[in-house]
Amino acid sequence: MDKSIFWNLIFVSVICFGLLGIFSLFIKYYTRILRWCLDNKLLFLSVPTAIVIAGFFIMKNTAKEFMPSLNEGSFLLMPTSMPHSGVEENKRVLQQLDMAVASIPEIETVVGKAGRTESALDPAPLSMYENIIQYKPEYMLNENGQRQRYKVNYNDLFELKDGRFIANPNNSENVTLSAVERSQLIPDNNGEYYRNWRTEIQSPDDIWNEIVRVTKLPGVTSAPKLQPIETRLVMLQTGMRAPMGIKVKGQDLKKIEAFGVQLENVIKEAEGVKQEAVFADRIVGKPYLLIDIDREKIARYGISIQDVQDVLKVAVGGMVLTQTVEGRERYGVRVRYPRELRANPTDLQQIYVPVEKGSPLPLSELATIRYEQGPQVIKSEDTFLVGYVLFDKLDGFAEVSVVKNAQALIQEKIDSGELIVPKGINYAFTGTYENQLRAEKTLSVVVPLALAIIFLILYFQFRSVGTSLMVFTGIAVAFAGGFIMIWLYGQDWFLNFNVAGENMRDLFQMHPINLSVAVWVGFIALFGIATDDGVVMATYLTQTFDRNIPENKKEIRASIVEAGEKRIRPCLMTTATTILALLPVLTSAGRGSDIMIPMAIPSFGGMLIALITLFVVPVLYSWKAEVQLKRTSNEK
Repeated sequence: MDKSIFWNLIFVSVICFGLLGIFSLFIKYYTRILRWCLDNKLLFLSVPTAIVIAGFFIMKNTAKEFMPSLNEGSFLLMPTSMPHSGVEENKRVLQQLDMAVASIPEIETVVGKAGRTESALDPAPLSMYENIIQYKPEYMLNENGQRQRYKVNYNDLFELKDGRFIANPNNSENVTLSAVERSQLIPDNNGEYYRNWRTEIQSPDDIWNEIVRVTKLPGVTSAPKLQPIETRLVMLQTGMRAPMGIKVKGQDLKKIEAFGVQLENVIKEAEGVKQEAVFADRIVGKPYLLIDIDREKIARYGISIQDVQDVLKVAVGGMVLTQTVEGRERYGVRVRYPRELRANPTDLQQIYVPVEKGSPLPLSELATIRYEQGPQVIKSEDTFLVGYVLFDKLDGFAEVSVVKNAQALIQEKIDSGELIVPKGINYAFTGTYENQLRAEKTLSVVVPLALAIIFLILYFQFRSVGTSLMVFTGIAVAFAGGFIMIWLYGQDWFLNFNVAGENMRDLFQMHPINLSVAVWVGFIALFGIATDDGVVMATYLTQTFDRNIPENKKEIRASIVEAGEKRIRPCLMTTATTILALLPVLTSAGRGSDIMIPMAIPSFGGMLIALITLFVVPVLYSWKAEVQLKRTSNEK
């Protein structure tokens, strides 16, 4: 669709004139359809009633999430190794992770980090890795960050500036992806796009699956799908490195770890949970070198604990004796044993401690040196020690649904006795799931308030509860229309055809849409414009009946048809401008489209279905007038 400005104009013209053509047919047959609706009120009103009921059921069955994930163009791989792994082992594993990820052709850069900076704000242990991965865009971009077409020959081979030709990986199935730079290709607006991804890679999710596949290393856990900015926000909110997880709280770290491992095994069975991403913190497992000083022995030689600790401080940790000044820079001069004299417990046993009256004694005579397991990091929250059980969702599942499935499964195991919560231990789900709960509470106030304000505005306009309710039915129909469009977006068959080589589902970015804050914002916007057609129609109907009071049913219906014929064009103009204005949003593919498209879908679908209100309001108004006429006739 982007071959040239000319074809863009053609496409836009077809959309605009096509919509206007449909509306012209609508106007042509409007009177005939309206007369039928007036003659068959109950049969016609069953249609919008069925639409509203269908929309309600779709709403109940639509999966929920807090906010659609923004595509940042990069991933953050955060696996962990076992707590007892040393510095050298962690360095080796980090290098292996970087090399494994860099071997994927779609990856542009990968940078790994282990450990943390000298900051209390980054309490990451050495066994937790952070690999920032930036992947290539699907198609080669120009200097402005836009897709660029490049020159090809008749065999669909790309021509390079040095005269060579290479195969197009996008059109050739059995071609190994060639490493070609943008500077080697020849820009040509009549050429083809150069695809950076292999044929089997169709989305960023496929790239992530490749990353997970190549980073399966012994002793290294998997990691949930993360993005750098998104992860920082999640970590600031919950302290976890995953969008979903369980906080296990208690007073004993060993009990917390044991119960966390039990929860890990249970959650793997929950529907919608990605099994390889489930991981419970291994809290107690870090080997500590314990030097237990024998107080009786050191007292026998007249040595204090402070004397032994000072020797160990100099020998193992090092002691700053002075500073060296080099210009504006100052460096501490640290004195300690060379590495070969302190590399293992046997060497430490040979450290000599001076005795005031006698020969120095080896440390082995004064202390016991051994390894002992302990926590690698101690986390606390609400005065309790805490451990995390992290998990992630499978593609096609919403976060809220997955958390509810996990909660139900854990409760089922507890009720059946298969899972026992130790005394003093409690657990709670956390993550973006909590944001969704807070958003639902806010929306439960905002949405009814918006509807109440709209109804009050309608009442002040018509000074009639009945007429206001007639116009208000447009909101119910549009509300259902928005959910029907959300449902259609998730159906593979909907608009699954090509026009000029472009698939319509790809053009309109169609994929399953979950019920999120962005969608509800779109519905609130829809509520404000869904009554426009009804207000225009009801206003003219009121003026017509005030000007000419009908005396029988035939005159009532004639007045209804007359008002409808005169107000159908402005009503359709209002709807057309709204629908056309939303098309650029629905077809957008840049940054932020992940949020904008779910916001636009309710308004687009709602305004399409809301066209039925051009019949609903006249039919209800006619029904009301006929009932009043009948009541007046009976009184006479």
